[in-house]
Amino acid sequence: MGPWRCLLLLPLLAPALRAQQQQFMEYVERRITLLEERISQWHDQSSRYSTELRDFKNQVLGMLEAAEKEREAMRAEAESAAVRVDRLEREVDYLETQNPAPPCVEVDETLMDKQVATAKQRKNEKYTKLTDCSDTIASVRAMKILKRFGSASGLWTKDAAGSSEKIYVFDGTANDTVYVFPRMREFTLFSATRKAARIKLPYPWVGTGHLVYDGHLYYIRQQGLSFQVIKFNLANKTVVDSSVFPAEEQIPVFGLSPSTYIEVSADEEGLWAIYATKEDEKNMCLAKLDPATLDIEQMWDTPCPRENAEGAFVVCGALHVVYNTRLPSRARVQCVFDVSGTLAPEDASLVYFPKRYGSHASLKYSPRERQIYAWDDGYQIIYRMEMKKKLEV
Repeated sequence: MGPWRCLLLLPLLAPALRAQQQQFMEYVERRITLLEERISQWHDQSSRYSTELRDFKNQVLGMLEAAEKEREAMRAEAESAAVRVDRLEREVDYLETQNPAPPCVEVDETLMDKQVATAKQRKNEKYTKLTDCSDTIASVRAMKILKRFGSASGLWTKDAAGSSEKIYVFDGTANDTVYVFPRMREFTLFSATRKAARIKLPYPWVGTGHLVYDGHLYYIRQQGLSFQVIKFNLANKTVVDSSVFPAEEQIPVFGLSPSTYIEVSADEEGLWAIYATKEDEKNMCLAKLDPATLDIEQMWDTPCPRENAEGAFVVCGALHVVYNTRLPSRARVQCVFDVSGTLAPEDASLVYFPKRYGSHASLKYSPRERQIYAWDDGYQIIYRMEMKKKLEV
């Protein structure tokens, strides 16, 4: 067939070629569409499986978190039960000592009087010092007013025994939330409490006589007519121990601070409790505390009067009582009672504090810094002191 014949056939074959090409394109499009549908189905299934897997993971995490909380709650309940049992045993022992079983024979009154006299003599015997600390306050060298925070009465302090720089703030005389600032800088610069952590105590406190010592908070709780010293672990937020203070008919220890019944203080010798009772309502009493068990190691009747007293603290085994008047004036250390007998009250120097705003609601002595953290009418103040030997007085 010649070339001219091929040229004549081309117009006839072109429609057929175009039809085949169109069919091929439609076939390819159908295959692509089917592939896209399958990809879309795979994507939907994969997304659903991912969502279900994520939901299952969250559900498992929630169950694990709930189980962990239940475990912690059970552990806390077990510890609380152990603490309550131990406290109950202590209180039963205390009640037994206060209400002994009736004797089956007659009591020799002469022997009883002798035993009472021996107990009173032992109560006020001289204290054997644990350290060689023999300093007393020579003068209050300076004061630094940091800020004004909270209500007129309160307490702020550091750990009196540890090396922590945390600041603990107790606002008011009846509350259950302690503010904890990481350092002095955060407490000084920020007026609000947004930089502070909050510790919710299991029982509210009363007064301003509390203390932070060696990672534990020792605070006072009132229960009816009796008072308890609560030992609270600041690290795991649990009550370690508690003890009913063995003093009957307690009254406010400071005449100018009617909400404080027990003042827990720390010095170079350890822990002390300052209190007062109706038995000798004119003067204060002092007790040495065992920080581990809250037991009373020894007790003293002091010659320091309660009237016009606004606070007190212990330095090197000597009670220093700060006095004032109901009208704003200069506070002064006017009574010193040394449990070791080294310093007689009449030989102690009269130490004045610098002029301040109103009346001290709390005075917490820091033995490692040799300074006092004071709360004065809502102002937080640091007093730095000069010390001297007791023999130089």
